[in-house]
Amino acid sequence: MAEPKVTMTVRTLAPGAAVIEIAGEVTAACEGALMSAHEQATDDGARLVVLDFSRLEYMNSGGIGMLVTLLVRAQRRRQRLAAVGLSDHYRQIFELTRLDEAIALHTDLADALATV
Repeated sequence: MAEPKVTMTVRTLAPGAAVIEIAGEVTAACEGALMSAHEQATDDGARLVVLDFSRLEYMNSGGIGMLVTLLVRAQRRRQRLAAVGLSDHYRQIFELTRLDEAIALHTDLADALATV
């Protein structure tokens, strides 16, 4: 399998909320990195996990599939997922695949935090 070309940084936003800052390419190759970041956010007590795509360079269908896997994990843990920083192109993909119905899309972190 190809090496992932992505970095994921987890930060606590507020009590019960964390952000995973994604920089680089989201493909099936980065599944381990994303799941590890999600575990870190969960270990920190996050009930809301915000995926920050503002430094996203590329996402393919394998990356979309991985997000569906993450969504299932989050739902099993009674967590909510949100996304910020999507370009118009990727926002449209979220809408076409109906991911926007399960992962709330927000304009920025402050808007996402307002839902906590």
